[in-house]
Amino acid sequence: MVRRVLCALPLLVPGSLASASDQELHVHPAFSPIQAVQFAVPGSLSNSWADFDNDGDADLAVSIKTGEVRLYRNDHGTFVSVGLAMGLPISGQELRGLAWGDFDADGWIDLYGGATSTSSKSRLFRNNGGKAFVEVDTPSALTEAGRSSRQSSWVDFDNDGDLDLFAANRNGPNALVRHDVNGFMRTGSERPMSDPRPTVGACWFDFDRDGDLDLFLANQAGATDALWRNDGADFVDVAPQLGMDRPNRPKDEGSVGCALADYDNDGDLDLYVASYGTGALYRSDGSGGFVDVAAKLGLDEKQHAVGAAWGDYDNDGYIDLFVTAYSGASGMQRPDNRLYRNLGGKGFANVLASGSMLNVADHGVQWVDYDQDGALDLSVTRGYTDQGGHFVFHNDLYECSRQRSLSVLVLDRYGRFTRMGAEVRLLDDKGKVFATRQISTGEGYNSQSALPVHFGLASNGRVTVEVTFLSPATRIRKVRKHIDPARYQGRVLRIKE
Repeated sequence: MVRRVLCALPLLVPGSLASASDQELHVHPAFSPIQAVQFAVPGSLSNSWADFDNDGDADLAVSIKTGEVRLYRNDHGTFVSVGLAMGLPISGQELRGLAWGDFDADGWIDLYGGATSTSSKSRLFRNNGGKAFVEVDTPSALTEAGRSSRQSSWVDFDNDGDLDLFAANRNGPNALVRHDVNGFMRTGSERPMSDPRPTVGACWFDFDRDGDLDLFLANQAGATDALWRNDGADFVDVAPQLGMDRPNRPKDEGSVGCALADYDNDGDLDLYVASYGTGALYRSDGSGGFVDVAAKLGLDEKQHAVGAAWGDYDNDGYIDLFVTAYSGASGMQRPDNRLYRNLGGKGFANVLASGSMLNVADHGVQWVDYDQDGALDLSVTRGYTDQGGHFVFHNDLYECSRQRSLSVLVLDRYGRFTRMGAEVRLLDDKGKVFATRQISTGEGYNSQSALPVHFGLASNGRVTVEVTFLSPATRIRKVRKHIDPARYQGRVLRIKE
């Protein structure tokens, strides 16, 4: 149902004077299900989005417990199942950790899926010009057996211009696979990526602003978490000294997923960690330190949380948080999700009623503007029970609210989507940063999408867009001034390195 509301600036904070209609928009978010019957496929796990056919809109890949990788081509907002015709598996060993990345730098984005059985190989599918996917079956560190896959992430950790792969492992050492002239080679055992802690979530970001990507690991089964600082020649786990390791958790608790965002619009990337137990929100101090502010801001609920993704669903200029979680005994799990609305950077309020149709996920979550109307739509998965599915909900924001937005597509100098971890900031006419996004290195539940970044805006005044690219020597900024968001309604602003 499309809910029509007033379009005054919707800033819902304690003591605000927002109208009753503005309050209604945020207390009862308006979304509509699309193609619900077609998407009701039990056992749906990881969901990842990318424009595989280079036609300008986002397509959807979903891993299913049967071993199928369901691929939907987006035809002007209608989704057509094409996985079988395109050469993707329809049965076999279960895959998780879906990740889109142009590993061969040919301009067509490829798809990786990690095996969950330690006796099975992970699988890499090369995109053949948007017309088919061909499995790369040459022996490689990318596909070797022995991994219980969770998060997979395409990143350029060594800043040499090509995509490497990080492969989280739930039941053994993780793997960091370097891409060089000889192909893909696993980095040596001396690297801390051989850390044996059970890793489910992984987030890469340049927390110390030295020009390379560092790695946070969300570890399960009572294990401590890690923040591996990338020092070029090696990695150092600095989580204990930064207070981010969370020691002494019981075996039935632990971290599961992680997601990055600048929730308070101060220009620094903050980190949310979804957990079995109490989640954490690490606020960056801008100098390489973090403080857990989850309790202070209303995010310290004890949950069985699985995945999380940030997105400004109401286009008020403050990024919101969707958390997938479940409750109930094994075999009887039921969704218990949260949509935490950001109250102007001062706190969060859950606006998702337990009976909401959005409360249907227990695994994946991704925000995506699939129809390019300026409002973020919601993509979720449910893996447990025969009521499962990979559901997509259209965001029914009123038109004037949808127009308060800007989408930015970040590409390398050759026009390819390979700059995972790059940062995008918006600045006002005084040069002050008022919003920050990162090109995804992994979020939701074991998925990595390849999408433009979306900004909701307080107004449609002109902005400066600043993209920070990482390089061996420093952080390189590229700036586009006097951008009028109104010119980019229904399309993206493209910025090349």
